[in-house]
Amino acid sequence: MQLYHQKVGSQGQEIVIIHGLFGSSDNWLTIGRVLAEKNQVYLIDQRNHGKSPHSNEWDYQVMAEDLNDFMKAQNIENPIILGHSMGGKTAMQYACSYFPSVIKKLIVADIAPKEYPLHHQKILAGLKAIDLNTLTSRKQAEDILGEYVKELDTKAFLLKNLFRDEQQKWAWRINLPIIEAQIENVGEGLLTNLSFDEPTLFVRGAKSNYILDEDFELIQYYFPQVQIETIEGAGHWLHAEKPQEFLEIIQKFIEP
Repeated sequence: MQLYHQKVGSQGQEIVIIHGLFGSSDNWLTIGRVLAEKNQVYLIDQRNHGKSPHSNEWDYQVMAEDLNDFMKAQNIENPIILGHSMGGKTAMQYACSYFPSVIKKLIVADIAPKEYPLHHQKILAGLKAIDLNTLTSRKQAEDILGEYVKELDTKAFLLKNLFRDEQQKWAWRINLPIIEAQIENVGEGLLTNLSFDEPTLFVRGAKSNYILDEDFELIQYYFPQVQIETIEGAGHWLHAEKPQEFLEIIQKFIEP
């Protein structure tokens, strides 16, 4: 599958950034532009997200294959891979499945290699409640979604997926039917017993419950050369909530 991507920066270390569930490459442009001052940064849309193709296949194995195909197509060698949430799982799956490979370093933002229970039901219900055939405005979509999702920033993030197609009809950039049908796949742990023995950084938000202290042993099993950093005052969206702190940690790890 040929993934849509955006590139910023023209020289230096190659960095590939992978967004999370319901997201897209646009969510990481601010971080990407800062990193692009010294690096070449590729921001990809995973399958069934953003401007990348839709598919009935959607799990971490095929998303890792997508990542591998993307790097071959772009002639990317020895990159640093940064993945957040679902994107972090994709990056972990790729790093372990294709090791020894030409990945210089791995960065995982606020996700562990463990299995997670379902917890997106309200979001999915809210998105499904928006009838695109009768929708008259983005404000109407916001009001409908607000009955299920109260957080303003989360609503704004989700509604970035709503757009008008070439016929000026409302449409979703995400493949909502497949995401709903296969949402269990997002919560799966790593689908491998292999490990990745290169420098690895896990960054978690102190207010997030995605990476707990009890998860450190499992993380170290898969990633023996890991360091784990915590950003105080940040939740799951740590790169948006505490961008300066996040960047400082990332840049220190990236620099040789």
